[in-house]
Amino acid sequence: MKPKMHILLWIIIVLLLVTTILPVVFLVYHGVQYGLFCCIPAILLIGVMAFTVFYSMRNQVRFVAKLNEECERAELATLQQLPIGMCVVDGKGILLHYNNCFQKQILNGANLFGKNLYDTMPFDPERPEQEYLWKNRTYRISSLPYREDGAELTALLWTDITDFSALKAEYLASRPSVLLIMVDNYEDLIQNAKESARLEIGVAIEKLLEDFISQTNGILRRLKNGRFIAIIEERHMEKIMQEKFKILDEAREIRTDEKNYVTFSIGVGHGAPTLQEGEQLAAQSLDMALGRGGDQAAVKTENGYRFFGGVSKGVEKKSRAKTRIIAGAVQDLIVRSENVFIMGHRFGDLDSVGAACGLAGAVRLLNVPVSVVVDPQKNLAPQLISMMMDEIGGDLFLSPQQALEMISDKSLLIIVDTHNKDILESDKLYKAAKNVVVVDHHRKNVNYVDNALVFHHEPYASSACEMVTELIQYFKLDGMVDSCYADCLLSGIMLDTKNFVMRTGVRTFEAAAFLRKIGADTVKVKCLFSGSIEAYRSRTDIVGSAEIVGCHAIAIAPDSTSDVRLVAPQAADELLSISKVDAAFVIYEINHIVNISARSLGAVNVQIIMEALGGGGHQTMAATQIPDISMQDAKAMLLQAISSLQK
Repeated sequence: MKPKMHILLWIIIVLLLVTTILPVVFLVYHGVQYGLFCCIPAILLIGVMAFTVFYSMRNQVRFVAKLNEECERAELATLQQLPIGMCVVDGKGILLHYNNCFQKQILNGANLFGKNLYDTMPFDPERPEQEYLWKNRTYRISSLPYREDGAELTALLWTDITDFSALKAEYLASRPSVLLIMVDNYEDLIQNAKESARLEIGVAIEKLLEDFISQTNGILRRLKNGRFIAIIEERHMEKIMQEKFKILDEAREIRTDEKNYVTFSIGVGHGAPTLQEGEQLAAQSLDMALGRGGDQAAVKTENGYRFFGGVSKGVEKKSRAKTRIIAGAVQDLIVRSENVFIMGHRFGDLDSVGAACGLAGAVRLLNVPVSVVVDPQKNLAPQLISMMMDEIGGDLFLSPQQALEMISDKSLLIIVDTHNKDILESDKLYKAAKNVVVVDHHRKNVNYVDNALVFHHEPYASSACEMVTELIQYFKLDGMVDSCYADCLLSGIMLDTKNFVMRTGVRTFEAAAFLRKIGADTVKVKCLFSGSIEAYRSRTDIVGSAEIVGCHAIAIAPDSTSDVRLVAPQAADELLSISKVDAAFVIYEINHIVNISARSLGAVNVQIIMEALGGGGHQTMAATQIPDISMQDAKAMLLQAISSLQK
């Protein structure tokens, strides 16, 4: 409304008030005739005021309409001159409108009005925001849909982010990764070597690492003998991972003799926001690589671990200094405890139950109450348990439920033959324990027991029974461990080494010799491996149905197989006796869960294959469980994992 119109309205309002008051005054003091006469000016003023209001509202509507028209023109002009591309398409992708920037920068002056935009640029219009590469330029496309009264339109805003994308890519490519590199067997290589040979080994190792770093723009520094640290940019780290850390293979070409060669363990801190956090991730990765037997690289990221290499056998440590120190620490924990519980993994075998029984025999000599926790129904060592109950008594064994009722804050839980939280005999017992010790020989798993007071982990050891045998040799006991406990320990060693054929080192025979010395009976132990005629027939059926794929034997156990959990691994072992078979896999189903038992002679790393299917284990002995799948589908997944490993 105009200013003059405002003044006029105020004058009319004042006059109206005056003409309204005057008739009342005349009506009171001069009579009705004069009062009615004075109403005439008021009526005239009301008419004038009504006309004025109507006129002003009419002008206001005209003004708003004109303003709206001018705004629409300004809006269209602004959209046409926007520095970012803008276009409008219908529900089928037909181009209905676009501004000058879109036509010049994105269409290069072409006219696509009325044509399908998605035929030319195949992007997803349903996504609210996306990055799209077009004509060597990167655009961020923002989609603004409009759905009303049957109309289906979408406005697309094209923002050129080419420079930003290049800056982002350069930032990501230049982020540093920290590598901690360790020579697994450095001390053993130089222990008995001449001074000249030591120098040659050191020079060869440093030359290999310098050549490795020279292919990047990274840096390399020696921390101490056999340990190095390197910092490499992401652009080069990706290439190294694509090549699967070929430096691991090159390291094995450095030999001191026909049997001894160099192996590296590499821990990588990848994608960390700072160098300090990258170094911490690298240290965790190196620990994981060493725990899996060495000769491999472990890459720790925010999403978990990635492993490379690990094709050679674990390097046996000849020094027992570490074992002696750990034995002292474990004994101190035992004697300070109110009672001790020893358990292994679910469906405990001769190594798991045997190691628990053998360690229990030593704990009893320390005069501390001890129990072996095992499920009496679900285990693979019924003959061993029966033998121990006949010779020692039933009070040695407890079910997980019984142990859970007896455990206290002063109790000690010793876990043997596993470090994986997912396959413990009793997860509840583990969570209730305040003091935990782990003794295991399996290659380190991501989901390991991380709150152990003592984590005795030796992936090169043949079995948990071998590790327990070494420990009890350093215990300060009031007497000698009974021979029945020695039988238990020897049975576990024989199981995991396939009667001293697989994964057998010098220390394995030394442990067996010690057990024989304290009374282990080899004939009695052999009887623990005997089975029924039905189990033998089932094993033969599985072996007879095997399919040979390359150097791999794959068999599916019939549904009617009795004791399949025990028979399947035995069948896999027998398949390895077939000529030109380097690895054997037996697939069987229990309670709608498909299990795969894998065995090899060392040429094929079945651990990596099983890890690809969610399992794990050793290089020569591993397994996995796959729920909600058929055995044929599991076989297809197994073949895919084998094929991926061979690439």
